[in-house]
Amino acid sequence: MSYRAKDFIQTRQGLLFAVVADSLDQNKVLCFLRYVCLNGLWRKVNTDEANALLNTQHPDFLYYSNRLDAHLHAVSESLITQHYQPTAELSRLLRQETDDKVIKDLQGLCGLLIANHIDLNHFGVTGSILVGMQNHASDMDLVCYDRETFHQTRHVIQALIAKDQCQVLNQDDWLSSYQRRACGDFALDEYIWHEQRKYNKAIFNQRKFDLSLLAPAANLNLKQFQKAGFVRIQADVIDDSLGFDYPAEFGISDPDIKRVVCFTATYTGQAKVGERIDVAGQLEIDDQGQQRIVVGSSREAIGEYIRVLR
Repeated sequence: MSYRAKDFIQTRQGLLFAVVADSLDQNKVLCFLRYVCLNGLWRKVNTDEANALLNTQHPDFLYYSNRLDAHLHAVSESLITQHYQPTAELSRLLRQETDDKVIKDLQGLCGLLIANHIDLNHFGVTGSILVGMQNHASDMDLVCYDRETFHQTRHVIQALIAKDQCQVLNQDDWLSSYQRRACGDFALDEYIWHEQRKYNKAIFNQRKFDLSLLAPAANLNLKQFQKAGFVRIQADVIDDSLGFDYPAEFGISDPDIKRVVCFTATYTGQAKVGERIDVAGQLEIDDQGQQRIVVGSSREAIGEYIRVLR
């Protein structure tokens, strides 16, 4: 079976993991624990809680990937009891009659996108809605599997905001997003400046929605990388064609380091060709001696960032 980033998987132990990589690693699905079933009730867990729970109760799910030179979670295919797939679930929810306000808003947003000539066959829904854990305050997390359609949708969102059919996030929304992303390396106003020009999030019917891209890999990279320490550089962006991908990639002008690879959504779409950026992250070297900077080597990516120099 094919597992993709943004899917979710469930195990018989009452654990729900978000898949974080498309390819298997030693026949294991690379993922991260997001929900735990305790006394019959599901509860979302943060990074520290997830790691602590697995360390004490399910250490077999803690995994070191030689290929990525990273510690994360992994589940053998044989232990998976349910596989949640965004495209199938979105299709089901759009056909469903419901009184759930979150699903009604999802249906309304998708109807608006269809009315603006967006092909929803390229879309899925992920996050809490995918696994049925949404509550009255839940966001709508859409994932697009086609790069051209993704950018078309960003332009549509920009137009819908101009017509007030969608709205930009207000100051409280931005503050909440800023705090959730743990962007201590940025002032709030700087974070907002970077985010407002991406048009991958907005408000529909007073509910926030996000749009992410999970296109087929332009170059499936199965090289092994070794970390070579923390580095911070400034460079010009010379290629932003994969800037919204997962992981995002930016070609840069540095004579030794050719690419910045970003595994955290915070800095997806962060910079454009011709802009000069300040980058902090982990230097990695592959078996051919090629160097790259990785931003998002841990889930929170504390101290790692991409900032446009203005």
